[in-house]
Amino acid sequence: MFQVVEGQVGSGANVETGAEVHPEPRLLLVDDEPRLLASLYELLRDRGYHLTTASSGSEAIAHLSSLRFDLVLLDLRLPDIGGHEIMDFINARGIDADVIVMSGEVGIDAAIGALKRGAYDYLRKPYAREELLKTVGNALEQRRLATMNAHIANQLENSEKMYRYLVDSSPDIIYTLNHEGRFTFVNDRAYQLLGFSRDELIGKHYSILVHDEDLERARYVFNERRVDERASRNVELRLKCRGARSNAGDRTFNNTLMTISLNSIGMHVPDQDVKKLEFFGTYGVARDITDRKRAEEVISYQAYHDILTDLPNRILFKDRLGLAVIQAKRKQTELAVMFIDLDRFKLVNDTLGHVKGDELLQQAAVRLKECLRKGDTLARQGGDEFTIVLPELRDRDDARMVADKFLESLHRPFDLDGHEVHISASIGIAIYPGDGESIDELLRHADIAMYQVKALGKNGHSFYHDSMLDVSHQKIALEHALRRALEHNELEMYYQPQLDAVNGRIVGAEALMRWNHPTRGLLSAGEFLPFAEDNGLMLPISDWMIGALCRDMLQWNLASGQEVRLSLNLSPQYLDRGDFFEKMRGALVRYGISPSQIEVEITENICIRNPQYAIEQLHKLCQLGVSVAIDDFGTGYSSLSYLHRFPIHTMKIDQSFVKEIHDENGHYPVILAIISIARGLGLHLIAEGVETEVQSNYLKANGCETMQGYLFYRPISLSNFIGVLRAQGAPAGSIAARAGLA
Repeated sequence: MFQVVEGQVGSGANVETGAEVHPEPRLLLVDDEPRLLASLYELLRDRGYHLTTASSGSEAIAHLSSLRFDLVLLDLRLPDIGGHEIMDFINARGIDADVIVMSGEVGIDAAIGALKRGAYDYLRKPYAREELLKTVGNALEQRRLATMNAHIANQLENSEKMYRYLVDSSPDIIYTLNHEGRFTFVNDRAYQLLGFSRDELIGKHYSILVHDEDLERARYVFNERRVDERASRNVELRLKCRGARSNAGDRTFNNTLMTISLNSIGMHVPDQDVKKLEFFGTYGVARDITDRKRAEEVISYQAYHDILTDLPNRILFKDRLGLAVIQAKRKQTELAVMFIDLDRFKLVNDTLGHVKGDELLQQAAVRLKECLRKGDTLARQGGDEFTIVLPELRDRDDARMVADKFLESLHRPFDLDGHEVHISASIGIAIYPGDGESIDELLRHADIAMYQVKALGKNGHSFYHDSMLDVSHQKIALEHALRRALEHNELEMYYQPQLDAVNGRIVGAEALMRWNHPTRGLLSAGEFLPFAEDNGLMLPISDWMIGALCRDMLQWNLASGQEVRLSLNLSPQYLDRGDFFEKMRGALVRYGISPSQIEVEITENICIRNPQYAIEQLHKLCQLGVSVAIDDFGTGYSSLSYLHRFPIHTMKIDQSFVKEIHDENGHYPVILAIISIARGLGLHLIAEGVETEVQSNYLKANGCETMQGYLFYRPISLSNFIGVLRAQGAPAGSIAARAGLA
C-alpha cells in the first residue's frame, strides 16, 4: 500500500472578510481496492488538495477522529465497516465534512441509504474522470460558499457590502415580494439559474415564473404571511427558464423548467400604536433541486425495473397484475398469468460465463416483448424467470397462441459474440378467475404449471389444473419425509454383483441406494434421488453414503477375509462442495480404510460443469491413493480430451447402448468405439445393464468381459451379498466393489 502523502500545509486570511481560511481543502479518500485507491489518488494529486487515504473502514474512522476534512470520497463496500456506518459515525459525531459516495452496487438500496444519510452526491462505478473532478469541484465550491455565507451572516448588521456579497453569492435564489406578490428584490442567482435579470423581475408578479400547473400551490407559498415554525418550508414548484441555464453544463434533463424547493416567511412591521403587526410582504429562499429530482426519478425507476433487461421487476409486476385483476373483475373478463423459465440457461451461464448469460437474458427479453400486445406486461422475476399478464382475454386460446409465439421465438438460435446458442422455455399458465382470484394465487398456480412442463421434458406450455396442486403437495411431503429418512436411518445400500463373464466369478459390485419408506415400502434411487438433487438434500445424503459404505467395507473385510475395492458414484453437487476432499479423507481415517480400496466414479456431466475445479479435486484424491472411474460415457456432452485431462482408470458402457444389442453377429459401432477407446488408453472396462445371453456373448466376443445386470444378479442386501461372497469363496483376484447413487 502506498503511503499517505499530503499537500503543503499553510495558513492565510481572507483579505475581504478578515477570516482565517485554510488555502487547500483536505480530502479523505476511502477504498479497499489498492488499485482504485491509487488511481483516485493520482487523479486528484497536484490539484491543490490535501490528500489522505484509507483502505478500510476502521482506518477511515481513525482519520476522521483525529483530523479535519472538508470532503470524504467514500466507497460503500469495505471489508470491515461499511460506508453507511461511516456516514452514521460522521453524522453522530457532528463532523463537518461533505461525503461523495462512490460505489459499484447495482441495487438502489445503497444509493437511497447514502442520500438519506446526507451524501452530497452518489457516483456509480465505473465513473468518468471528468465527472469525478467536476463533482469534487462543485462540492468544495458549494462548501466554500456555504462557509463564507455563514461567516458573512454574522457581519450583516455592520456591512451592507458583506450583505450584498452573501446574497448574490448564495447558491439559492433569494427574493422578497410586496403584499401584492410583486418582486421587490431578487439576487443575482435568479439570472444564473432562470435567465431573467433583476431589472426584468423587479415589479413583476411572481406568476410570470411559475409553471401553469403549479400556480395554485404557488399562491399558497408566495402569499405566505406566517412566521417562525408555522411558515412554509420545502414546498416544491416548477419555474420557467429562459434558454439554457449557465450552470447546466451538458445536462439535457428539462432545459425549460427548473424544480425548486421553496421556503417562505411573512414580513411584518408594527403599526404606530404597536398593537398589531402589519403584513407588508414575503421573504423567501428557492433552491435548485432539479438534479436531486432527476436522481430521485432514476432511483424510483430502478426500484420498479430490472436493471439488466429494463423490464418491470416483480414489485411493479404485482402492482400491474393487481390493477388488471380489478379491471377484469369489474368488466367480468378473463386474464392470463404466465410463468416462464428458460431451459438450458444454466448450462449456457456455466459454460460461457455470466457476461454471456446476461446478454442471453437481454436478447430473450427483447424477443418475448415482441410477441406481446401494447397492454400486456412482461416482467423479470429474477434469474432466468419471467412473468406475463395478458388482460382482457377472449378465451384460453389467446393465451395458448401467445405461449406458442414465445416458444417459436426462442427456438431461433441466439448469437452471443460468435457463439450460437439454442434454448427453449417451460411456460405455466393460470387463468383468472378460474385458477385463482388473488395475485399470489395466480402466480403460484402459474409457477406450479411451469414445473409440470419441466417434469414432462421442458420446451412447452401447460395450463394449470387442480391435480397439479396435489402433485406439488406430494413433492413437499416427499421432501419432509426424505429429511426424516436421514434422521431415522431409513436409507440402506443394496449391491448388484459384477462378474467375469469368462469364469462366472464375482469380481465386484455396484452399490445402489434404497429407501425403506414407512408407508410406500422399498423405493429405488430413481424415485427420490433426482428430487434430492433439486432440493438441496444431496449433500447430507452423500455424507451419509460415505459413512455407510465405510462401515460396510469393514464388514466385507472381516467376513470375506479380503480387501474390498469400493467406487463411489459422486453427485456433481457433492464434488463441487469445497470440503468434499476433507470429508472423504476423514471418513477413511475414522474407519481405518486404505485409500487404495476406493475408486471415485464420476459421470461425464461433471466434466462440463467446472472442468478445471473437478480435475484439481480428482488429482488430490489420486495423490491420496484413490482411483477414478467414468460412468455413462458417450451419453452426455463429453469431449475425448477429458479422458486425457482427467485421471481416469475405469470406463463403463452405459446400459442405453447395451440394450440395443439384439444380434450376436450384429454391428454396434458405438459400443465398439467405446471398447476401442478403453483399450487404447489402457482402461478397465465394465458393461452395465446386461439382461440377455445375446448381449453377454456379443460383449465378451468383442473384448468386454466384466459385466453386471439382471442376467446375473439383481441388487441384493448387504447380508445377502456377504453370503454370496462366502459361498463363492475367495476369488482369483481381489474383489472390486463398485458403489453408486443409482
